Amino acid sequence: MVEKIVFLCSKGDLLEVDACWLTGADVTTVPWEAGPGDWARKINWGFKRTKEPYVLLGADDLSFHPGWDVAALRIAKQSHCGLIGTNDLGNGLVMRGGHSTHPLISREYGEQGTIDEPDKILHEGYAHQWVDNELIDTARVRGQWAFAKDSIVEHLHPFWHKGEMDDTYRKALSTPAQDHALYLRRKRLWREYARV
Repeated sequence: MVEKIVFLCSKGDLLEVDACWLTGADVTTVPWEAGPGDWARKINWGFKRTKEPYVLLGADDLSFHPGWDVAALRIAKQSHCGLIGTNDLGNGLVMRGGHSTHPLISREYGEQGTIDEPDKILHEGYAHQWVDNELIDTARVRGQWAFAKDSIVEHLHPFWHKGEMDDTYRKALSTPAQDHALYLRRKRLWREYARV
């Protein structure tokens, strides 16, 4: 069912680029240096350069269980929603169906953009954390969120003893207060949308 896999790598991250090439997937090096907001920026950049009707907002620390894509697309069809949460088998809120760290987004829904940026599916102001919360909260107020419990996209994160802590994780975890403060400031945008 999966049609195309694309890795978006940072300039100078030669080990990552080599590892991605070994998978046989398409590998693209983005034209900027790695920095804060890089995951969101790469997702936005990649979304604009693909044509597939659905895109998984993924990372390189995932294990795809058989049938994950079929389960997610089944829920998309049943719910008529454009943002489908996958089950990461780690985060308690995710496993209860309330969140998703790596959701599947439809092209049609993604083209609506964030609540205030029609040309982006993710707000790039977060260093790393809370960007997925904004995405899901926005989809909820638009009536476009559904969770696919049987779509297992396992997050091999050190928090759940499934991966090793490294510089990438440390960087991602270094700005929780700043990212949360930004989320709280931006939250009014989708709350106002919900009142309209």
